[in-house]
Amino acid sequence: MMKWGLLIAMVVVSVCSFAQTEQEKLRDVEMQRQANRLRNLERQIDSVALLIDQQQYAAADAKIVNILQSVRSVPSDLTFYLGKTSFYLQKYKQSVDWLNKYIQLKGTSGQFSEEAINLKTKGEVELLKEKQTEAKQAGELLSKDFDIDCGPTGKVACPVCNGSTVIIKKTYLGETYKTCGYCNHTGALSCEDYNKLLKGQLKASTQ
Repeated sequence: MMKWGLLIAMVVVSVCSFAQTEQEKLRDVEMQRQANRLRNLERQIDSVALLIDQQQYAAADAKIVNILQSVRSVPSDLTFYLGKTSFYLQKYKQSVDWLNKYIQLKGTSGQFSEEAINLKTKGEVELLKEKQTEAKQAGELLSKDFDIDCGPTGKVACPVCNGSTVIIKKTYLGETYKTCGYCNHTGALSCEDYNKLLKGQLKASTQ
């Protein structure tokens, strides 16, 4: 009876040892995979840094986008590189956003903190300029937004052919002549057609 008990105990120990060994193997394989992924990510980030050093910002940006599609969490160095690349591509809002992330993560003691702070400051200045320009454009009064009074005649010289009824184009072979398709061979536009032309609503005749 003791022999059977001892035998069973040995079998149980063997099975447990085998199971533990398999678990350790799986754990080792997973750790190796993670290490390989990390090394690959580091190589890709290094290649981004090299492209930035070579001022190939568009290529660096494209590579960063590819990296972002393959990672669950963004490494802090990559937040800086994306912010820097975006700045030189004049994507100032995006630049300030990512540089902020780097500064939040690293504070003033990070490897790129000083440069990140400087670029962020410059980006904020450029972003403010963009907003001011947009606000100015929004407040502009453009002629295309209004109907123009053409005077008592109700007609104006066709601005496409300058009233000549013919459009002249210069090419490397010489000059080409084409009948104006807007003024119907008259050299003039009615006030209604003139306003349509200004708004891009007047279509040229194909005849």
